[in-house]
Amino acid sequence: MSQKTVSIYDTTLRDGTQGTGISFSVLDKIRVAQRLDAFGIDYIEGGWPGSNPRDAAFFEEAAKQEWKHAKIAAFGMTRRGRISVEEDSQVRMLLAAETPVVTIVGKTWPLHVTEVFGVCLEENLAMIADTVKYLKAHGREVFYDAEHFFDSYREDPAYSLATIKAAKDAGADLVILCDTNGGSLPGFVGEVTRTAVAHLGASVGIHTHNDSGLGVANALAAVEAGASQVQGTINGYGERVGNCNLVSVIPTLQLKYNIPVVPDLTQMREVSVFVDELANVPHDIRAPYVGAAAFTHKGGLHVHAVQKLARTYEHIDPSLVGNRQTIVVSDMSGQTNVLMRAKALGFELEKGSAQVSEILTKIKAAENEGYEFEAAEGSFNLLIRKALGLYRPLFELKEYHCNYRNLGTNGSDLCEATVKLIVGGVPEYTVAEGDGPVNALDAALRKALRPFYPWIDTLRLTDYKVRIVDGARGTAARTRVLIESTDGNTNWGTVGVSDNIIQASWEALVDSYEFFSAGR
Repeated sequence: MSQKTVSIYDTTLRDGTQGTGISFSVLDKIRVAQRLDAFGIDYIEGGWPGSNPRDAAFFEEAAKQEWKHAKIAAFGMTRRGRISVEEDSQVRMLLAAETPVVTIVGKTWPLHVTEVFGVCLEENLAMIADTVKYLKAHGREVFYDAEHFFDSYREDPAYSLATIKAAKDAGADLVILCDTNGGSLPGFVGEVTRTAVAHLGASVGIHTHNDSGLGVANALAAVEAGASQVQGTINGYGERVGNCNLVSVIPTLQLKYNIPVVPDLTQMREVSVFVDELANVPHDIRAPYVGAAAFTHKGGLHVHAVQKLARTYEHIDPSLVGNRQTIVVSDMSGQTNVLMRAKALGFELEKGSAQVSEILTKIKAAENEGYEFEAAEGSFNLLIRKALGLYRPLFELKEYHCNYRNLGTNGSDLCEATVKLIVGGVPEYTVAEGDGPVNALDAALRKALRPFYPWIDTLRLTDYKVRIVDGARGTAARTRVLIESTDGNTNWGTVGVSDNIIQASWEALVDSYEFFSAGR
């Protein structure tokens, strides 16, 4: 494909927030916009002025900011039917937002024009043209979103083309074709986009939804057919199942199509994670390009090949998008998995050695019992240390137990844990309370170890996950517990497995402390 220019229009802060579970405060929206601006996004849609106090506050704050690259866009709709554009309060609010760009959405589908808007088809064309002319006369860059364009084109191609021609003739800087219901297929999108470009004698933009899982594919099909702008959201947030995912589109355009989009693509993963964190959404480990699993290798044959030539199982160099290659160990592992994973943790092992064979045997036996080391690098590190004779326990366990007490009709309850240890030859017996059994155990263990290991207060648990290994056994099922910990700089995971959830939790908890201690 020949070199061309494609701009990126981000609507995370408007269309993205229509997704279930997605919400940003005003400060969050400003921070997201600033991060996207620094990344090199061309247009950032901030919201719909007048629709809610949060969007109004965003535009007030955005007007005070200095934007290095991006242009901020306000979103609204054409004037209402049977009134003049000057009388439409919603259009006036678009101007009051004082953004350099205004994007307006209008009806393309005759079904919507007559049944939803309740106006005739000619009036709809006038609504589009009047609004575009008015905004242009006030010095704005104007984008026209042709809502339901592809659905409309199936039923009435002539009227669909007439609506976008009305916008273009009125002075719209760009007309954007919208697959609003997300049900179109790439071949159709490409064909219709070519027709629209030919009809207008100008390029168009593309706005797709992901209802058929084709949001990215449809956007790329439109680009191949002549579209010069892609609208979408970071991480694919959006109404229903989401919008076109810019985190997939941007690297694909830049690396596969050789179309320059952003100045530093290595920030892609960081941007994706940043937006997820502000939205309080778990990052998708299987996200293309940026997910933790995107360049993770597990099967022995794959790992063996990747060690010799990474591109045998990696479609790009992960560093190009700020990601990295990861080798995990499991019951499908070969010696190469163990060697590469051990090397990443700082251990140099010799292929074919008895130590490697022992580690591999232990891994496969452990996973047969329900352990998983993919997200438990701390426990895997300790497994290697034990095989190499480098393991030094923090303490000798004598016993522990937990009690749960309901404190009466007020609905409150209490968990209490007791631990008996030998630490450096010294007996320790401590009791602590907590919000639950794991919290109580953690508190009691810290209390016992603190006089000997003051560093323990730098650790904190950040996540606790419970998985049922063999659900067919019902309440007697074996339980796997994954604990994530941090010292504020480094994060690591540990795993425990047992028929008893408390024992599994204890095992993962102790591994977390011992892994951190071993690295000091």
